[in-house]
Amino acid sequence: MQDQNPYESPFEVSPAPVAPQVEEMQLASTGIRFGNYILDMMFFMALALFLGLVLGVVGGEAALEAMENTPDFVFGALLLLIYYVPQEAVAGRTLAKLITGTRVVTVDGETPTFGQIIGRTFSRMIPFEPFSFLGGKFPVGWHDKLSGTRVIRSR
Repeated sequence: MQDQNPYESPFEVSPAPVAPQVEEMQLASTGIRFGNYILDMMFFMALALFLGLVLGVVGGEAALEAMENTPDFVFGALLLLIYYVPQEAVAGRTLAKLITGTRVVTVDGETPTFGQIIGRTFSRMIPFEPFSFLGGKFPVGWHDKLSGTRVIRSR
């Protein structure tokens, strides 16, 4: 019998590169994720205050009346998009993640797509979503699971 596999390709084939798995990367711990949440909420509130002041000063009475007639959820959703999407889409991190030395990656360790960042941001609007982090040393919240992303240590 021959030692050659009859089903083997006649062409020289190199093995496909294997993407690093998130398990090989150092996932951010519960404490770091909680720190990110607190810091991001502080920066988010500062942004909301700043934009509210700008709208009030620039827009005057018309802007104030429009803000009173718009549901709070709409303003909150817009502010979440304004805060998270540009930072995570461009740099892969928010101001809080920059401070704590973490960043957002896909489950394969790659840079997330714009669609994943949008999905991640909208997933933050799910009621009780912060409670999805309870339990475990390396939590994965709903906004991570639903968007296929993870937060890892970058330094």
